[in-house]
Amino acid sequence: MSTGIKNLVRTLDSVDFLKMDRRTFMKALGAMGAATFMGTYKSDIVSALEFAETKLVWLHGSECTGCSESVLNAGNPDLVQALQKLNVNLVFHETICAQQGIWNDGKLVNNAELNSEVLLEETYKEGKYFLVVEGSIPNGPDGSGRYLVIGNKTFKETLGEAAKNAIAIIAVGACACWGGITSADSEVAKDTDYRGVAFAKEDSSKGMLKELGIDKPVINIPGCPAHPDWVLLTLGAVILGKIKLEDIPSIVDDYGRPMVFFPPDHTVHENCPRRGYYDRGEFDTEVGGEKCLWKLGCKAPYSHADCAIRKWNGSVSMCTQAGGPCIACVEPGFPDTSRPLYVEREDVGVAGTNIDTVAKVAVGAAAVAAGVHAVRRMGKGE
Repeated sequence: MSTGIKNLVRTLDSVDFLKMDRRTFMKALGAMGAATFMGTYKSDIVSALEFAETKLVWLHGSECTGCSESVLNAGNPDLVQALQKLNVNLVFHETICAQQGIWNDGKLVNNAELNSEVLLEETYKEGKYFLVVEGSIPNGPDGSGRYLVIGNKTFKETLGEAAKNAIAIIAVGACACWGGITSADSEVAKDTDYRGVAFAKEDSSKGMLKELGIDKPVINIPGCPAHPDWVLLTLGAVILGKIKLEDIPSIVDDYGRPMVFFPPDHTVHENCPRRGYYDRGEFDTEVGGEKCLWKLGCKAPYSHADCAIRKWNGSVSMCTQAGGPCIACVEPGFPDTSRPLYVEREDVGVAGTNIDTVAKVAVGAAAVAAGVHAVRRMGKGE
């Protein structure tokens, strides 16, 4: 843990958790990982929740289950510890539920203990649950949603049933946020018509909730996959009431992402371990080197996330540190807005500025990192 974060933890440790205002709470979430946050406020969290139980329904649409795997790989706390500390009843999660079915030992089962369809129906009627959606929702063909049918019911219909009585919805992963990989441009994209919960690519007017005529608060946690901290800390903040429904518009950006994790004024590029090479105009042209990955298609300069500060796999590494170019998987419209993934984008610089324009300013100012690369290219007549 860095000295700055240690000092912040010591400062916040003297602040009454239950009396923290929302701004202080969000600052704590942004600075601390899930492990530090849960450890620091363990007793306070228990006191705050007392005997209250929060129900969580986690649905899977069209996806690879990578976001669930990411959350399951959370180390300290792991998912089970987090659910226990937050006193969460994970009512349904298709991937980790015990085996269930309509038939058991040759007999029809009609109770919630063994039949998950009955369990969900009863949960929907009771209400008072948070809904997590992982994966996109096909609207096709022709608005029927029949490109994804589970138990003879379209996922579009399932989402509609689940969303109606949910307190709020957390869309986890690029697919649930804006359609992700499943919505990529193709010859069949118009027929399948995959959408996110509140967005279709960058269009909020075509999110599946709008299609269904349902108005619910939605928080988007994008990524391919989403970071475990982003998911667990957002759920923790919502469950503990530190993020109230009326607060959501003020803490998310235009695409519904919590700004504490996806800051509009900060990019992955700014704290990338390879940033020094970028500033000096030193670039790898083949995978496996130690220099800047811009020429290999790195999209870090316009990817808004705290990956380089938070890091992954127990705060050990991240994509660029491990040798993989950033593919801007947290950005709306992914993957089409990032394709081709591993090809240099010479026409785009930091914050979307044309790299040659930035270079001309850098000649005089000698201060803009992106200009170093462009100046070198201009000198070679490229």
